[in-house]
This record gives sequence, C-alpha cells and structure tokens, in this order.
Amino acid sequence: MAHMKRDVSMLDRERLTLGGAGRLLLVAGLVVGVGGLAISYVLGRGADDGMHHFMYAYLLNFMFLLSLSLGALWFVPLQHLTRSSWSTVIRRLAEIVSGTIPVLGLLAVPILLNLDVIYPWADPAHAAGDPLMAHKLGFLSVKWFTFRVVLYFVIWTVLAYVFRRWSAKQDQSGDLSYTFRSERLGGPALLVYGLTQTLAAFDLMMSLDAHWFSTMFGVYWFAGIVAAFFALMTLLTWGLQRSGRLSRIVTVEHYNDYGRAMFAFVFFWAYIAFSQYMLIWYANIPEETGWFLRRQENGWSAVGYLLIFGHWLVPFAGLMSRFTKRRVALMVFWAVWILVMHWVDLFWLIMPELSPGGVPLQLMDVTLLAGLGGLYVAALALLAGDRSLIARRDPRLQESLNFENY
Repeated sequence: MAHMKRDVSMLDRERLTLGGAGRLLLVAGLVVGVGGLAISYVLGRGADDGMHHFMYAYLLNFMFLLSLSLGALWFVPLQHLTRSSWSTVIRRLAEIVSGTIPVLGLLAVPILLNLDVIYPWADPAHAAGDPLMAHKLGFLSVKWFTFRVVLYFVIWTVLAYVFRRWSAKQDQSGDLSYTFRSERLGGPALLVYGLTQTLAAFDLMMSLDAHWFSTMFGVYWFAGIVAAFFALMTLLTWGLQRSGRLSRIVTVEHYNDYGRAMFAFVFFWAYIAFSQYMLIWYANIPEETGWFLRRQENGWSAVGYLLIFGHWLVPFAGLMSRFTKRRVALMVFWAVWILVMHWVDLFWLIMPELSPGGVPLQLMDVTLLAGLGGLYVAALALLAGDRSLIARRDPRLQESLNFENY
C-alpha cells in the first residue's frame, strides 16, 4: 500500500504545535463565546415565550457541538481496534476534539436546570393529564434523567481521557505497550460508546415528544454524527495547513479518505432516514406517525425536502468523483456544506416540538451557535496548547506518512 518514500525525520522540519496561534484562538473563542451567549440571553429575555425558544435553540446548538465530539470519540478507538495506519497522522486531532466532552458536560448544566422548559414530561402538571406519559415517568423522571445524562458524560470523558493520555505518554517514552493497550480497549470502548450515544439521543432529543419512539433513531443520529465529524476533520486539517502546520505530513491521500467517509455516511444517513420513515408510514400507528406529521405541515415539509436534497442527493453526487475528493478546495466546500446540513437536520429534529405551526428560525439560533461554538473553539485551543498535533512516536506513523490510495 505504501512505498516508504518519506521518513519520520521530516517531522523535524514541520510546525507541529499551535504555539501563539493557539493562544489567539483561545482568547478569540472566549470573546465570541461570551458575547454570543450574552446577546442570545438578551434576545431570549426580550421574547414573550418565557425563554422557551432560547432553551430549544440552546439544545439545538449544544447537540450540534456534542455530535462533533462524539464523532471523534467513535473515531479514535475504531482506529486503534482496526490497527489503521492511514489515520495516524491525523488521529491526534480527533483526540483533541473528543477532549472537549468535559466542557460540553458543563454546558449541559443549563439544560438540566431547565428540563421543565424543554421537555413536557418534566412538568408535573402536564404529565398528570396524560395517561401514556404517566406510565413512562419511571424512566422519564427529572432525577433519573439527570443521573443518566451525567453518567453519559462521565463515561465519555473517561474514554476520551484514557486514549488521549496513552497517546501523549507514548510521545514521551515511545513505549509500544500504549499501542497494545489502546487496541485492547478499542472494542469494549466502542460497545459502551454505541450504547451511551444511542441512549443519549433517546433522552435528549427523542423524549421531546414522550409519546414517540423509534428504535432506529440512535442509528440515524449516529450516521449524521460521523458525516459531520469527517467534515470537521477536513476543516481542521485544512486550517492547520493554511497556517503552515502539517503542510507536508497530511497529503491529498488523507483528504481522499475524508471524502470517502463523508460520501459513505451521507448515503448511510439517507438509508436510515428512509427506512425509519417507510416503516412508520407503513405501520400507520398514531403514536408514531404524529411525529412525522408535524414535520410535513406548516412549512416544515420544505425543511424536509431541503434535507433530502441538501443532506443526501447533492453531496452524494458531489462527492462521488475521485477528482473531487483529491481537490482540497472542493473538499473544504463539501465539508462546510455537510456541517450546515447537519445543523439543519438537528433543527428539523428538535424545533418542531417548540413550534409545530411554523418554522421558528430566529437570530437567537445563530447567536447561540456563535456563543457555544466560540467556547468550543476555545476548548480546542486549550487542549491543543503547545502539545504536538501528531502522535510522533506511534509505531504506524511511518506507514501513515507514506499512505496512498489506489
């Protein structure tokens, strides 16, 4: 597969840390984050809906950022489990992204403190008048819900920390045992990840309508997570190379694999979306069809059609060509496109529960994205710090440097 034309000695001629740029990103992220949240709060207080739109928009943008970190948390153990060499030069970036999970755990606190604003089942008066919801309160109780969400973040934080810690220790010592440990942990980590990310999707998004249920919802969420994660990796890699970092280490071959992954998962997303819709439509059970009916009426059908074309058909056609996947500028375009469509997808999943009568897009939705996104960028910069942006002493680094697609 690789011709071993390049040697690890080339790392000595590369810029492998953020340095001063990291400190600049940290400050800029904090300024944008605090400013965006402050503006959003003022807009929310000025609305006449009791902060309902603010909290739904907060949940929307929180889930968008969480999906990126969960994509990284899936990617890292998978690469270790499969002993993949192609990804060695970019795996450290994924480790940094997954490291933001504790920060997202802190950002989940406003959601947990305002459950009755977001989730009807958390309002005792609402639940008391709904017999079906009353039967589900053993699972959908405020204390039990809060415990589960905290548990998810503890598990994710531990997994992200262990893989990142072992990788950093190997940079210092070159000890191969850290590679073997990561390989052994990869399988169990993915099993735990699959269960927790699915349950988190059920809790944080599906329970917005406590009557609705779909066993495919977790897989649908996962498909969007992975497509968005590879889009983020494309932009991170491109941004670092534009700043003179990793310029000769990451090649068009790695972008090609980013493109193949995005191509595969936009199609997988469409397959799961169609399968979920078809089965619910065919069964025609009122408890299930109501969720889709809200998304087919009062302007929401336009968002659905936008997703059919924007999240599937257009990127599927655009990323099909090998030519596209080997042109960095085109890959950057499609990465931005997929991230935007992923946000629209989450908007379509969450916001109809707030406003079934129409699409409630407001400035607050964007300012909250800027606010939470700014804090997310600051967390990335803090985690990167002055640490190496690649796993310098990983035993598969040489092969990754010479990776080629055929």
